[in-house]
Amino acid sequence: MLSKALLRLGASAARHPWRVIAAWLIAATLAVLAAAAFGGRTADSMTAPGLDSRRAAELIERAGTGQEGMTAQVVVTPLDDGATFFDHDGARTALTRLQTEVKRLPHVLGTSDPAGALDARGDTAVRGGLLSADGRIAVVRVQYPDQSRLSAEDLDALVDLGDRLRAELPLRIEMGGNLFYVFSDPDGGASELIGLLAAAAILFLAFGSLVAAALPIGMAVFGLTVGVATMTVLAGVTEVPTFAPVLGSMVGLGVGIDYALFVLARHREYLACGLDPQTAAGRAVATAGRPVVFAGGTVVVSILGLAVANVPFMTVGGVAVSIVVLTMVLASVTLLPAFLGAAGPRLGRSGRIGRALQTRKLGRLARRRDPAAGAAPAAGWRRWLGHVGRHPVPYAVGAAALLLTATLPVLGLRVGLPDDGSLPQSRTERRAYDLVAEGFGPGTNGPLVIAADPAGDPGVVDRLVGAVAADPGIASVAPARIDRATGVATLVVFPTTSPQAEATADTLTRLRTEVLPAAIGQGPARAHVGGAAASLSDVGRRTSERLPVFVAAVLALSFLLLMLVFRSVVVPLKAVLLNLLSIGAAYGIMVAVFQWGWGGALIGLEATVPIVSFIPMFLFAILFGLSMDYEVFLLSRVREEYVRTGDNGTAIVEGVAGTARIITSAALIMVAVFLSFAVAEDPSTKMFGLGLATAILIDATVVRMVLVPATMTLLGRANWWLPGWLDRLLPRGPVGTDDPDAESTGEAPRPRLVDR
Repeated sequence: MLSKALLRLGASAARHPWRVIAAWLIAATLAVLAAAAFGGRTADSMTAPGLDSRRAAELIERAGTGQEGMTAQVVVTPLDDGATFFDHDGARTALTRLQTEVKRLPHVLGTSDPAGALDARGDTAVRGGLLSADGRIAVVRVQYPDQSRLSAEDLDALVDLGDRLRAELPLRIEMGGNLFYVFSDPDGGASELIGLLAAAAILFLAFGSLVAAALPIGMAVFGLTVGVATMTVLAGVTEVPTFAPVLGSMVGLGVGIDYALFVLARHREYLACGLDPQTAAGRAVATAGRPVVFAGGTVVVSILGLAVANVPFMTVGGVAVSIVVLTMVLASVTLLPAFLGAAGPRLGRSGRIGRALQTRKLGRLARRRDPAAGAAPAAGWRRWLGHVGRHPVPYAVGAAALLLTATLPVLGLRVGLPDDGSLPQSRTERRAYDLVAEGFGPGTNGPLVIAADPAGDPGVVDRLVGAVAADPGIASVAPARIDRATGVATLVVFPTTSPQAEATADTLTRLRTEVLPAAIGQGPARAHVGGAAASLSDVGRRTSERLPVFVAAVLALSFLLLMLVFRSVVVPLKAVLLNLLSIGAAYGIMVAVFQWGWGGALIGLEATVPIVSFIPMFLFAILFGLSMDYEVFLLSRVREEYVRTGDNGTAIVEGVAGTARIITSAALIMVAVFLSFAVAEDPSTKMFGLGLATAILIDATVVRMVLVPATMTLLGRANWWLPGWLDRLLPRGPVGTDDPDAESTGEAPRPRLVDR
C-alpha cells in the first residue's frame, strides 16, 4: 500500500501547496526556537564502558585530584630571539603577569607555575616540564573542572585574554589543549555554502531551468534547518559529539538534494506526457518517492547499526545524523510536492538560458528529443550499455580488478587520532603544538595518566614510578600525586613520541600488558592507563573489534530489505558485493591520501595522519546506505522494464539508460557537496568529505555504469530468481511497476523467475 499512500500524500500536498509550505515554516520556526531555548552544545566524550582508560578516569574522579577535568595550555616564548626566561627580567615579569591573568579567568581551578619555579631555581622549572632546557619556551597548564560545568564561553574568555596580552606583553603566546578540541566551533558553514552553490549549478545544467534548480535547494535548506535544530535539542538532553552537526549537514545536503532530484525528474516526465501539475506531482511521489523511502530507510538502518559498537558517542552521533536523513525523506514526500504544485506547469519548460545551453549541447538531437522519455540524452547511454552488454566479461573483470587494486592500501590501515600537529599553521593550536614539541619533545603533547589504587600496598607507587620511567618509550614521569582520603595515586607520563605515532600505541600496549602487571605483582593493587591519547586508542581498538559484527549486521539487513523490494535473491546479493567493492576502494584511497600523503596537498593536508579511529565504521554505515540509494533507484527502473518487457537485456539497457542522466547529476551533486567539506581545516572533516565523495564517485561511475550492467548481463534471467518457498513467505507488493494503482490488486509483478 506504500505507493497508494504516497500517491495520495503527494497529490494532496500539490493541491494545497501553501498549507504544506506554511506547516514546514512553522515546524522550522518551532525547531529553531526549541534549539535556542532547550538546546545544548555538542561535546566529545571519547570513551566507552569497560575500557581501561575509562577505569582510569573513574579512579581519577574518585581521588578528586582535579585531573579528571578539562585542560588547556598556554605556551609562550620571548619575542626577542636572544632572550630566555633565565636571564631576561622583562620576559620573566611578563610570564608572571600572564599566569596571574589566566588564574583569574572564570572556572579556572589552577595553573602550573613556571614563573614561581624560576624564582625558586631555574632547574626546578626544567625538571618539572614547565620550561625548556634552553629557557626559551614556557608552558602554563590550565586546569578546568569537568566538561559539564563548562561552555564555549570559557574557551572564548581564554582566547580573548590571549589576544589582549599579545598586544601588551613581549611574548609570543599560543594556546592549545582539549578545551579547544571540545568547544571550538566545528567546520561546516563555508563548506555548506560552497556545496549548495555547486549543487545549484549542477541542477541548472541538468534541468535548464532556474525554478527547477531552486526547488531541491529550497527543500534541502528547509530539511537541514529542521534536522540540525532537532539535533541541537537532542544535545540538550544527551552528549552529541562535535562531528555530528558537520556530518549531518554533509549527509543531509547530499541526500536531500538527491532525493528531490529523483522526484523532480519524474515530475517533469509526467508533465511532458500531458498530466496536470497536481496529478504529476502525486504520481512522481508514488513512483520515485517509493525508492526514496526505501533508500532513506536503508541509510537510517545502516547508521543506527553503529549501536553494535557499544561506544556511546558513536551511537548518539548516529541517531543525530539519522534525524537529519529522516527529515529529508519526509520533506521529499511532503514539502517537495507542495513546491511542485505551487510552481505549476512552468517546471515542464526550460528557461531561455537553459534552452540555449541544451541547443548548443545537443544540436540536432535536441530538436528531435522525445521530451517524455529523454530519448536524445539517453541515446549515448544506450550505445554505451549496448557495448558493455556485448562484452560483459572483460568489463566485469577489468572494473572489479580496478576496484580491488584501489582497495589494497586498506591492508596498511592504521587508526588513531590526528593530533594538533596535523592542523594548518594558521591555527594557534598547531603553533602551540610545534613549540611544545620543539622545547620538550613530541610526547609532551599527549601525556598518559596512570591511575593506581594501592589497596594497602605502600610500595606499589614507587615500583610503578620506577618501572614506567625505565620503559624505553617513556621520556619522563611527573611526581606522583596521592589523594590522602582514598589513597589513589596519579602519575602523568610523557612518551617519547607524538600522540598520533604508532610507537605511542605500542608503548601504551606495553605498559598495560608488561610494565604495570610486573610492578603491581600478584597483590590486590590495580593500575589503569588513561588520558586523551589512551582513550582514543581504546575506542579505536573497540571499534576495530566490533567492525566485523557491524558489517555483517548491516549487510544482512540491507540484503533482506532489497530482497523484499525486488523479490529476488541474486539482485540483493550482487548489490551487497558491489557496494562492498566501492566502499573498499574509498577506504584504500583514504589510506593513500592521509597515511601516505598522496595528493594530500590538494585538500590542504600539511602532514600525514592516521585514520580517525571511529571514521571507518561511520563511513561504512553512511556509504553503504548512500550507495543503496542509487541501487534502489536504478534497479527500480530496471525492474519496471523487466516487468513490462520480460527481456533481461532490454530491461538493463532501458533501465540504466533511463536513470543514467539523473544518477550522474545526483552523484555530481553529492561529490560536490562532500568535496566542499574535504577542504576544511579539521582532518576528521577532511576524511569524512573525501571518503564520501570518493565512494559516491566510484559507485556512480565504475559500479553503476560498468559493473552493474556487465554482471546483470552475465546473470541473465537469474537476476530475478527467487525460490518458490521464499516467494510464498515474502509479503506481496509490486516494486517494479510504474503504476501506483497496481498495488490495489495485491498481485506480485510478472514475469519473474521462481524456482518451484
